[in-house]
Amino acid sequence: MEPEKEKTGRLPRKGRKRRRVPSKLIGTPEARISRSDPVDRQPEPKRARLASILIAENCEVTHEQLCELLKYAVLGKPDIEKPRWCQLLYQSQLKRIVVVILQGMSQLHFYRFYLEFGFLRKAFKHKFRLPPPSSNFLADIIGLQNKETAGYLPKTIEESLPSAITKPNINLQNDPIIQKYDSKKVGLLRCILTEEEMKTFNFPLQGSPDCENFITTKCNGSVTDNSPLFGLDCEMCITSKGRELTRISLVAEGGSCLMDELVKPDDKIIDYVTCYSGITKKMLNPVKTKLKDVQRQLKALLPPDAVLVGHSLDLDLRALKMIHPYVIDTSLLYAREQGRRFKLKFLAKAILGKDIQCLERNGHDATEDATATLELAQYFLKYGPKKIAELNLEELWRDQEIRNIREKFQYTYKSVLKCLDSVDQKLLFLSQETDNIELPSKNCETIKCLSNKEVFEQARRQVDFHPFSIVQFSFEPFSPLLTEEMNKRMRIKWTEMSTIYAGPFSKDCNLRALKRLFKSFGPVRTMTLVLETHQPHLYIRYEVLEAAQLAIESLNGVLVEGIHIKVQRPVTELTLDCDTLVNELEQDSENRDTIYLSGVSQNFLGHLQELPNLFFGLEAVIVPTDPKSGRRKKYCFLKFKTFGNAQRALHILTGKDWKLKGRHALTPRHLHAWLRGLPPESRRPPGLRVRPPPSEQETLQNLKADHPKIAAWRWSRKIGRLYQSLSPGTLCVILLPGTTSPHGSLSGLGLMGIKDDEEEESITPSMGL
Repeated sequence: MEPEKEKTGRLPRKGRKRRRVPSKLIGTPEARISRSDPVDRQPEPKRARLASILIAENCEVTHEQLCELLKYAVLGKPDIEKPRWCQLLYQSQLKRIVVVILQGMSQLHFYRFYLEFGFLRKAFKHKFRLPPPSSNFLADIIGLQNKETAGYLPKTIEESLPSAITKPNINLQNDPIIQKYDSKKVGLLRCILTEEEMKTFNFPLQGSPDCENFITTKCNGSVTDNSPLFGLDCEMCITSKGRELTRISLVAEGGSCLMDELVKPDDKIIDYVTCYSGITKKMLNPVKTKLKDVQRQLKALLPPDAVLVGHSLDLDLRALKMIHPYVIDTSLLYAREQGRRFKLKFLAKAILGKDIQCLERNGHDATEDATATLELAQYFLKYGPKKIAELNLEELWRDQEIRNIREKFQYTYKSVLKCLDSVDQKLLFLSQETDNIELPSKNCETIKCLSNKEVFEQARRQVDFHPFSIVQFSFEPFSPLLTEEMNKRMRIKWTEMSTIYAGPFSKDCNLRALKRLFKSFGPVRTMTLVLETHQPHLYIRYEVLEAAQLAIESLNGVLVEGIHIKVQRPVTELTLDCDTLVNELEQDSENRDTIYLSGVSQNFLGHLQELPNLFFGLEAVIVPTDPKSGRRKKYCFLKFKTFGNAQRALHILTGKDWKLKGRHALTPRHLHAWLRGLPPESRRPPGLRVRPPPSEQETLQNLKADHPKIAAWRWSRKIGRLYQSLSPGTLCVILLPGTTSPHGSLSGLGLMGIKDDEEEESITPSMGL
């Protein structure tokens, strides 16, 4: 029996306001927030894992970016820079890497035969689009086409860098330090910032509107050139209120450390910023010291004529919420052109010959930094501006930048094979003999096979004995004619799945209210009134599939203005399996943990930063924007760590307190980006019949074993068997490279995941072949 739905079909009254998001929300708007585990929860066991959401622009990952990930997976830090388009956590826990290439297949294959690729869509949570391949896709993804000479720089970059050998003649009068201080030695008073300078550089001052709750150090004595100097440095974390103090160090002249305290913030910590602060949750757990304690201690330690020395000292004083009248800021003392500032690490090396903030350390050392700033101020006072100008800091800075860039390119232009060779390991490459690909034998063990079946059998025997394996299967790509037709029908199918007919309605229906009702489920591309029927109907084409499905689930059979309406998709050859496809899309591993919300207000969008504190397991918020205006759309996607987290949040957000409309997501982000660019010429009037071209129709009737539909079904299951044979902790990357031909190009698709013990039962497919 149909459940009674009269109460849910009420039209929204004109002028009725949506209930506002709870006022306790605070934060700054972000279009997308990707987060690691909240810091106040139990830490997970240390095992290699990928972050829940890829952060690549438009969900497309270049071949170079993919190569970055593979190199990082091999070596990790500090040898290879972390890839910026995704997060690979606990890289050192990876056991091995397996890359499976389905040569000849593309993103079109995957979604044209989506139901056949059962294992791949359920097992791999992370999917991304790939650009069409070059002539040598394999060389691109493992970096073989890049120069590997350690000193090599691309010509355009080499030419843009200043020479590190030829030193220009130094004109001291043009040096910014000489222009500011003159060439003679200066006293302490000349180095102290004036009140006007402190105001210009945003130091906390008495009477400033943003310093109402700040306290003074009570250092109001008379300052002379003999007044004592104190080096100060603070480390901060990010809390729900912004930057807050976690450590303070105070160093006196002579190098004695007067104060080195860890401080526990009053507000909830969102990010410890360990890579800079050196502070971890474990360090702060036993700490009882609060901000007011260190304020009191600092006031007691400083004499009335104390001069504080620091690097970007305004930030330290603001973290302390203290006001001090006498300061020397070494980032301003060692002046640069155009208001730029030297980094403390550079000044310590160039002036003092000291290495600080070293990479092997986990973050900065506040005492070390405080000592360095104090010694820099003392050096300036002892030797004077002329001595500093003669060092030609700008040239030293450029030389260091050249070295940094050379070092960066040394790693950037290192291939996966070189990475493996640096740790005495080799790559295993399995492919067919007909594949015209040769890899250097020094770094690679290549096994050529007669068929895909033999490649598969060799892979099951060999990959567990190699740290890095590439397994390539080769398939016949679509013909140009078939590609064009399938591409067109694929796009039309998704358009029709996002289209609904609703009705009948009474002839005097409130059309404005009906439009508001259907727009409440999501963004509408087109909405027209159908008058060819006895009673009016509405034709609505939504921008996203989730909106159409939500409208069907919410309104089909509902009583609207006294009439039970029917809400359904157009019935065509392309939508006959729509219900099955929607059910499978819901079970897609990328969609299960994501919810779609419609009707989000500006108030809601303005407080995205606080959502992770309200919903357990929330890892990302994706708010699409209009490509023309840049404005945020009135719908969003919330990505959670687990299906249970997503289900609970959906129940709350669609309840009476929030009154949003939503459901579980159906469209993977990379596919949504592709469909958004649907060209007008690929659309057709709903109901128009599309027959398969004769070539595919005949092949389907004959059910040849090498037909792409059969190949998709068979090889998805075979890859499932290969995946199940891998040991836990294996990074598995499946690549459908796409195709390039004179007739056109097709984008590729990447799927990846890390094999985990907990996955074994949940994704094990039926493997009978």
